[in-house]
Amino acid sequence: MSKTSGLTSRERLQKALHHQAGDRVCVDFGATHVTGICASTLSKLRKAVLGDEDYRVKIIEPFQMLGEIDDELMEALGIDVVGVLSATNMFGFANTDWKPFTLFDGTRVLVPGKFNLTPDGSGGWFIHPEGDTAAAPSGHMPKDGFYFDAIARQEPIDEAKLDPADNLEEFKLLSEEDVEPLLAQAQQAVQKNKGTILSAPGTGFGDIALVPAMWRKRTKGIRNVEEWYISTVSRRDYVYEVFERQCEIALQNLQLLMDKLGDRIQAVFTTGTDFGMQTGLFISVKTYRELYKPFHKIINDFIHQYSKWKIFIHSCGSIYKLIPDFIEAGFDILNPVQCSAAGMEPQRLKNEFGRDLVFWGGGVDTQQTLPFGSAGEVYKQTSRRIEIFNDPPGFVFNAIHNIQANIPVENVLAVFGAIRDSIR
Repeated sequence: MSKTSGLTSRERLQKALHHQAGDRVCVDFGATHVTGICASTLSKLRKAVLGDEDYRVKIIEPFQMLGEIDDELMEALGIDVVGVLSATNMFGFANTDWKPFTLFDGTRVLVPGKFNLTPDGSGGWFIHPEGDTAAAPSGHMPKDGFYFDAIARQEPIDEAKLDPADNLEEFKLLSEEDVEPLLAQAQQAVQKNKGTILSAPGTGFGDIALVPAMWRKRTKGIRNVEEWYISTVSRRDYVYEVFERQCEIALQNLQLLMDKLGDRIQAVFTTGTDFGMQTGLFISVKTYRELYKPFHKIINDFIHQYSKWKIFIHSCGSIYKLIPDFIEAGFDILNPVQCSAAGMEPQRLKNEFGRDLVFWGGGVDTQQTLPFGSAGEVYKQTSRRIEIFNDPPGFVFNAIHNIQANIPVENVLAVFGAIRDSIR
């Protein structure tokens, strides 16, 4: 970013999290798996900004095909926040041993060594848990697609034998060895004076992206998406018991994480469970209060009691009616701030909830404006969103969810141009 300023990125995030004025808006792209940029768009952006035609973006989250924003591009774009993320991805293998790969649209990238695909017979690809092609596939990308869809490997459900333990197999106690890679990432971020957000494992109750457990070779319990949602009503006691036992494990893991990572972490991403659709909620407020909120409050109270971390909730769609409950449950940060959904007008959100919540997202509409608008329209909307959400302070700039594939690079550049020009 050409205009320099006095605060470090770490200081800038700290001020935003405490609703204090900084020298410019704090910016995140790539620190979480819901605030990133798809690899094909990121590749075009990097070439436009830095001009290295031979550079291959690394795909660090293959489910959504998100790319790694490297240090050089991060500095060029003025990105302030880095993520402290799991050493393994959504398909259960490590982001190591990089090898070349070409996407359907011709973008040349790097993928992890265990990114092993098999053909689907129609020109598309299957991907397998732990990279083991002998195991049943857990993801599918159709021909000319940009992302993988989860394959729910649902075993037949025998109501008499249904055991909550089956839906808890993926929730394990962390060891100190498990935390070492997270500590290394956090230490590196502090050394670089970058803001930090930890993606905490096992704290997302009923996150539908995680229910199919794509990283596991065998998935017992309720794994089909439709069946899971039905079960929140028809098998409420079962789901509640899963959440209770998951919460017990999560609290022990959080204690270890807080002890080891300490103040190196500034924010923590605990849940990505979506509760909204375009036009309204897809669960009732009553259901949220009975099934989800008790566990959110237990987790959030625990984090606030034993750390200084601010707590980040990601929930898409029209969630206006739930925001007061999110605040009561102890959340400090709201993402993705889907302003295109019903009741989610930016000024309304800022006026009503801006004293209690930091808005991390909402910076530009990724459904219509960014993919289909002109660069001028993107610039105008981005500038206006910064004006609204950053005054008074309490805003971390990000798009509404990940920047998708097949976005005109001129429009992405317009976003960063508006951020740059907002510096006073």
